[in-house]
Amino acid sequence: MGDKVAAKRSQEDAAVVPRAIENHGVIGDLATIALVATDGTIDFLCWPDFDSPTIFAALLDPGGGGMFQIAPELADARVTQQYLPDTNVLLTRWMGDKASGELTDFMYVKNSRSDGSSMVVRRFRVTRGSLKLRMSCTPRFEYARRQLPAKMEEGAVIWRQANGEVLRLLAGVPLVEIDGGVIAEITLQAGEGVDFILDDGGDNAEEATTEEMEDQTVAFWQNWARQSTYRGRWREMVNRSALALKLMTSRKHGSIVAAATFGLPETPGGSRNWDYRATWIRDASFTVYALMRLGYRDEAMAFNDWIGQRASACDAGGRLRIMYAIDGGEVPNEASLEHLHGYGGATPVRVGNNAAEQFQLDIYGELLDSIYLSNKYGHAISHDHWEGVRKVVEFVCDHWEDPDAGIWEMRREPQEFLHSRLMCWVAVDRGIRLATKRSLAAPFSKWHDVRNDIYEDIWKNFWNEEKGHFVQTKGGDTLDASLLLMPLVRFVSATDPRWLSTLTAIGDQLADDGVVHRYRSNDGLDGEEGAFSACSFWYAECLARAGDTKKARRVFESVLNYANHLGLYAEEFDTKAQLAGNFPQAFTHLALISAAFYLDRELDDRNSQEWRP
Repeated sequence: MGDKVAAKRSQEDAAVVPRAIENHGVIGDLATIALVATDGTIDFLCWPDFDSPTIFAALLDPGGGGMFQIAPELADARVTQQYLPDTNVLLTRWMGDKASGELTDFMYVKNSRSDGSSMVVRRFRVTRGSLKLRMSCTPRFEYARRQLPAKMEEGAVIWRQANGEVLRLLAGVPLVEIDGGVIAEITLQAGEGVDFILDDGGDNAEEATTEEMEDQTVAFWQNWARQSTYRGRWREMVNRSALALKLMTSRKHGSIVAAATFGLPETPGGSRNWDYRATWIRDASFTVYALMRLGYRDEAMAFNDWIGQRASACDAGGRLRIMYAIDGGEVPNEASLEHLHGYGGATPVRVGNNAAEQFQLDIYGELLDSIYLSNKYGHAISHDHWEGVRKVVEFVCDHWEDPDAGIWEMRREPQEFLHSRLMCWVAVDRGIRLATKRSLAAPFSKWHDVRNDIYEDIWKNFWNEEKGHFVQTKGGDTLDASLLLMPLVRFVSATDPRWLSTLTAIGDQLADDGVVHRYRSNDGLDGEEGAFSACSFWYAECLARAGDTKKARRVFESVLNYANHLGLYAEEFDTKAQLAGNFPQAFTHLALISAAFYLDRELDDRNSQEWRP
């Protein structure tokens, strides 16, 4: 075959069923993430960085996306998948009547500051009987646009790209080249095993044995997880969420990718397929808050420093972008990968994100909240960063009444959204609080007046007397789950009668057994979406803050049950509460941590009151 992958393939190829989103674990090294399916296949991996083109994308096109599969021939085997305790080292087991085997997957990492290149390590061991193992590695480069020849060089397989970059596979067994990939078949007895290493051809594969690499990687993750101060009821799920968030953290920049993937649909076969391999300003306060609550101050400070640099580098008017590339640069414009069939036929498959050009006012509140929290519990803000913050607050003072695209990035005419107005209030409020706490220079009189004006505007124009609840847009009559943040950012008391009626309305109209939809109104996009995972945890936390801990716990634990077998979440749930959208989703795991933390506190307080003599 030639270098170019055909733009269209046969209907037979297109009909190949992808592995379900929820049937995956993830491994990573703080530079990129690989998805590992329960059948032993790596079917998604961007290389060498989170936002690089894929080398494996069978998840989005089983027929031609490329994959790296290791699996035994074992009929009717029971297959299980788990992480080694407190790590991101993944173990997949096959158990049959007469034989069993296990596959250990990880990306080699010694420390979070390592500048070394990425390395995928896959170790298969037979634990009982005799097994025939089959390995297939078929990388497809540049988002599966190019197929390169596999060349045998010095006992390794090399794929050499035009820019000089190399992908190398090291294996302890003979390999056979076929159609730009390699395969191997070997029969192993109990106690025997074989290792495979995929890297960039550097020298790091020779610095340690695979067993030493595994030991060092396990030690790294366990030492990191040990720093958590959480000792509550849901320790396993909270720790798994923290480990997932750490996986999505860039060791080079301190930023956090919103999700590891692109193109996974919000509903089966739908067209809402976005690229989330970027860092949203919106995630800032949630990230800092969640990590600090768990005791991970280094990560919180690194992310806050990254966020502070964005504020310092904003234009003279104080305007920020809503999202940035991992390195702080611009997010590419959207492009459709027409040659990919899409997950379950969901097209178009997009890379880049045009929402980066939208005007969204809520990001300023989230930015200021994160900076305020970091200063309250961490290091004092520098003069240069404060000057950037002042520009941002001044921008909000001048533009808080402007219509925008809102938190949900609606692709229609801008509107005046309650959530955007709320977060403008947060931006000015946190600016005032920070300046007061640190005795910083600020135009206090102006900021106080603007904060009061926003407060009055929300109560006057976003409360619908006829409906008896707050509404999504100015003068509107529909609900929005982002209203759940009103008590969480301390704009309104969690037990205020008007808020309680709004919370009840959200439960009645947007929630189903704890699974919460963002809204029911038109958003300017074709197709439908699922329920938004993070909103479900916001709902549980709001119930707890309102004093209904019984319902809050029921909702929270229901949503915990909707995680996949490893405790991981995608962006949304479909109608069956199965995972939908990009995976894993940082926003969801952040919301889980926050809800667990607060619900624990409420339950502990109530229990202590009940038993108090």
